[in-house]
Amino acid sequence: MPDSSIRPLCHLRDSNRGLVLCMVGLPARGKTYIAKKINRYLCWLGYKCRLFNVGNYRRQRAGATVGAEFFDPDNREATELRNQCAVDALNDLISWLNQGDGQAAIYDATNTTVERRRMVAEELKKNTQIGELIWIESICTDGEIIETNIRETKLFSPDYQNKSTDYAIADFRARIENYSRSYEPLQDDELGQDESYVKLIDAGKKVISCGINGYLPGRIVFFLMHLRVNHPNPIFISRHGESEYNVLEKVGGDSALSPLGEQYARTLAQFFREHPEIKNLKDTKVQVWCSTLQRTLQTAGEVVEANRDTYDKIVAWRALCEIDAGVCDGLTYPEIKLKDSEGFDARQSDKLRYRYPQGESYMDVIERIEPIIFELERVRTPVLVVGHQAVLRCLIGYFLDYPLKDIPHLEVALHTVIKLTPRAYGCHVEHYELLEDPHAPKKKARAAANSVSPPSQSVPITLQVPSPSSSAVSTGTIRIRSTCLSRYPNDGSGNDSNSIINNINNKE
Repeated sequence: MPDSSIRPLCHLRDSNRGLVLCMVGLPARGKTYIAKKINRYLCWLGYKCRLFNVGNYRRQRAGATVGAEFFDPDNREATELRNQCAVDALNDLISWLNQGDGQAAIYDATNTTVERRRMVAEELKKNTQIGELIWIESICTDGEIIETNIRETKLFSPDYQNKSTDYAIADFRARIENYSRSYEPLQDDELGQDESYVKLIDAGKKVISCGINGYLPGRIVFFLMHLRVNHPNPIFISRHGESEYNVLEKVGGDSALSPLGEQYARTLAQFFREHPEIKNLKDTKVQVWCSTLQRTLQTAGEVVEANRDTYDKIVAWRALCEIDAGVCDGLTYPEIKLKDSEGFDARQSDKLRYRYPQGESYMDVIERIEPIIFELERVRTPVLVVGHQAVLRCLIGYFLDYPLKDIPHLEVALHTVIKLTPRAYGCHVEHYELLEDPHAPKKKARAAANSVSPPSQSVPITLQVPSPSSSAVSTGTIRIRSTCLSRYPNDGSGNDSNSIINNINNKE
């Protein structure tokens, strides 16, 4: 089992020194959104990364209620204060990297002038712990995108809490105008040694890179190529319905749905037929993704068959298959403990990094589902992901920015839909409990011990759902919890997942 103190390899030009990413661009270009996404992505992969937002330093020193005049370049007193905030944030970044644990740091500021960028670069190069500097400039000339960014982003900004919408929009436009007066776009001849840049144009429609070299910088560029700024399409996440192995409390396998699981699949199909956000879609279809295991294919298949006008064909990903339990596949947890008590205890002490013999760890699963994250960031239509507990924990951990150590303990209940709507400063989360999870008491006891589930309130609503015994319709109650956070094995059954996919997709 890997030691928890082992750091992931940065693959920089000098991997003993840290990587610094510095944002560049006018307000309302998605800089903070991009910076937060990069920070979340790197932390999720296991890198020691931290975000330093100059706006937070400014709010601490000058308050969050300063108007557009504070950003006027002719306002000398305010300019001096803003410059000092930029220096304070930079000094904290350098200090953190010099402590030795940091591998990457993100400097989130406008950095709109050559003078400011040279100051940042010179201060960083004075420190031997800084290995490489990448500038990330967000450029936008599309008026519609800018207007959307203003409305979608700044209405959630801490600068405009308790302010009217009209005031927030007018003041922020004035702030942009003040910054525009001194803005100098990044140029190739500015780059010094060990400097490079990435430019995102019009919210990711075009990406330009210069001087990028090394594994981690290249990986970040590839991530940015998939990123779409302020396209808050919902992502619906659900575990498959209860399976035969769930009933027997066995790990892994490729068992079919239980009768209760089949009922959930029908209920899920009705839920999406009645969901107002889906019903109002025009000229687009919801994408449906699942694993290649039959319990997810059966669950997703019910949704597609019942909503063919709205839902696209199923896309089955091997990457979405449940964590590989290796030699423990098909066993119950008491049987696993009896067979390998030492391994069982090791898993209890470090569930994140424990790797099943001949199987996977949670860190392996995170590495495996990275392409899923890229696609979810890229796609511009609603997506339904029907998956398995460990895999969905890793997906939710990414979007809600949970610490790695908490991911293996996140609650992902059976028969519940989790709706994620990305926002500029966080992620809006809703839980729809369609049916009661028969295994919930045991899970709640474990979750309470780990204390990682977000606080939320439950609100009951009524929905027409199909009866499990007939095609008749019965009235059921769904409980909604709403929260906003910034935060392949086969059991020998002989079922061929490819034939199941073809039968579902081709059935008329």
